[in-house]
Amino acid sequence: MTSLWEELDDLVNKPSSFSIKSGERGTIKPKAHFDAGDDAVALRKAIEGLGTKEKTLIDILTHRSSAQRQLICEAYQEATGRPLVDDLRGDTSGDFEDLLVALVTPPAAYDCHEVMRAMKGAGTTDDVLIEIFASRTNDQIRALNDVYLTETEKKVTLDLKKEVSGDFANALLLLAEGARDESTEVESEKAEEDAKTLYDAGEKKWGTDESKFVDILCHRSIPHLRQTLVHYNTISGTTLQQSIEGEMSGELQKLLVAVVKCVKSVPAYFAECLYKSMKGGGTDEWTLNRIMVSRCEIDLLDIRAEFKKMYEYSLHSAIESDCGGNYEKTLLKICGGDDES
Repeated sequence: MTSLWEELDDLVNKPSSFSIKSGERGTIKPKAHFDAGDDAVALRKAIEGLGTKEKTLIDILTHRSSAQRQLICEAYQEATGRPLVDDLRGDTSGDFEDLLVALVTPPAAYDCHEVMRAMKGAGTTDDVLIEIFASRTNDQIRALNDVYLTETEKKVTLDLKKEVSGDFANALLLLAEGARDESTEVESEKAEEDAKTLYDAGEKKWGTDESKFVDILCHRSIPHLRQTLVHYNTISGTTLQQSIEGEMSGELQKLLVAVVKCVKSVPAYFAECLYKSMKGGGTDEWTLNRIMVSRCEIDLLDIRAEFKKMYEYSLHSAIESDCGGNYEKTLLKICGGDDES
């Protein structure tokens, strides 16, 4: 398992999920000859008839792009006077309901609601905040921020400040601004300089200067950080991830490790998150839904490939053995294929 995260060969030249165009590596594509009105009628019949026709709901909502699903929502509201999301909530239940609701929610609103949910009640679900802010592009984070501001009339960073503290808060708030450098040109000397700064701030000294790690890992561009990881390995003889794990603890360690993993490979990071959501007794459906829905038009094909490589069985078979009923059927449609052969 760790060996995957130690591989740095070819890292600098590998494509990154932060820069791929949406749709290129997704499992769900826009439907050709799409008609939102026809779909809205079919969904209405499925919901209003005697007993809900779950198969229709699944077939339509897992075979349309997110943008098409939004058009269906508009057509449905016009035809019935009711939001589709309300009817889905009223007519389905449990994990299946949560998954369908996620599918009809615009991506930025879905991310925003997940962040709100993570901050709700006593204590914060830091793992969710870490996953979202470490893995999203600047554009995705800014879109999340816009929805948050519209729905709450507050900035997400202001509410996060009340929930988290210390160096963890500093790092999370930097990421939540969606202001990471996006330049694609890398100056190898500067990357090497950053690698040396990180080495001097951690392994080389007694006690760790966390602020240097936060500053570099939360500000620099992804291509620059990839080069920095390679230089760090040369200078230190260990990976930056191993150094962070040895030098830090708690939520800050988790967040910076997640950032480093996403710099290396967002699909491998999500494959690991999916594996953890299903291993052992019980399933973390909240995480499973979030990753499957939020990545199905971005890089779920790559996540599936990484999952197979890391765990030697397919994501498809993991879902089959861990979930059931209409919930399982919907997840398998989103997954889009089995990589067992």
